[in-house]
Amino acid sequence: MLALADFSTRLIAWQRVHGRHDLPWQNTRDPYWIWLSEIMLQQTQVSTVIPYYARFLARFPDVNALAAAPLDDVMALWAGLGYYSRARNLHRCAQVVSEQFGGAFPQTVDELAELPGIGRSTAAAIASFAFGARATILDGNVKRVLARVFGIDGFPGEKRVENAMWTLAESLLPDAAHPDDVTAYTQGLMDLGATLCVRGKPDCARCPFAADCVANVSGRQRELPAARPKKTLPTKKTWMLVLKDGDAVLLEKRPPTGIWGGLWSLPEAAGEDALADVAHGFGGTDELHRLAPLTHTFTHFKLEIEPRLAQVGGGARFQAANGETVWAPLAEIDAFGLPAPVRKLLDALQGSLI
Repeated sequence: MLALADFSTRLIAWQRVHGRHDLPWQNTRDPYWIWLSEIMLQQTQVSTVIPYYARFLARFPDVNALAAAPLDDVMALWAGLGYYSRARNLHRCAQVVSEQFGGAFPQTVDELAELPGIGRSTAAAIASFAFGARATILDGNVKRVLARVFGIDGFPGEKRVENAMWTLAESLLPDAAHPDDVTAYTQGLMDLGATLCVRGKPDCARCPFAADCVANVSGRQRELPAARPKKTLPTKKTWMLVLKDGDAVLLEKRPPTGIWGGLWSLPEAAGEDALADVAHGFGGTDELHRLAPLTHTFTHFKLEIEPRLAQVGGGARFQAANGETVWAPLAEIDAFGLPAPVRKLLDALQGSLI
């Protein structure tokens, strides 16, 4: 059995030689850079995050710039990254830091965890990387490492199992007070889970804990951590209207909360007849043309999308007066935050119709 006191020492030594050292948000103590990366990396791979991260920093170089920006600008840059509540919380958090803390992030885990969109693990990561705090993290990578190395049974998302992992994670923290040790340890946990102790085929031969890892020694790498209990995803269906007037398409802003909250999307209805009524209300013709259907999978359900194309009749297009709809030129849709399937649909439309 691996001695708990030995875990952090070996992990720090491994990270300094074999860990990742050249990611865009490393080699800095800037809490804004670190916070931005931690929010983007929630449930998203590094390779996906890097270009988004670069664009965000170019557009919003500091927390005050992000706080002052319109939410639409933030959502447009976030479009395609998914889990859009993160973008809304990101913007709100920047405003709180700017307005209530004078643009300086608080330094304690407890204070950070009170900010919008920052939970216990993310707060600990920011405090560790930015301020050298001795605080434990417990993201998906860390849960996988702990489950395998220490042989923890059960699905990590189950509260009982998660609480046990928090207790273990706290006990593994290095005693060293030097901030660089804490940073190396925290980064090492992330690196081990992201590069060696991966979901599919872990590279146990290169792992510093191979000889002591319960999963490796017992051949249980595929069993640990336990998978989420399987549930059949329900299917929902919606009809979307692609209403064109020349080279422009009608977009409608979704409510601020819920699926795709705050993004621009296509008008929807519960059936084709209802969709025809929507088209007519905006000056469209009664004739709807069937486009290729799409299926988009969310965490808790699948959405089947039936898109229909209609044209504005005689140039007599109408627009609601509340600012929640807009006629957007297809060539300029990059300026709008669009859900991934809607962007895919409009990209295809550009290639075939204009």
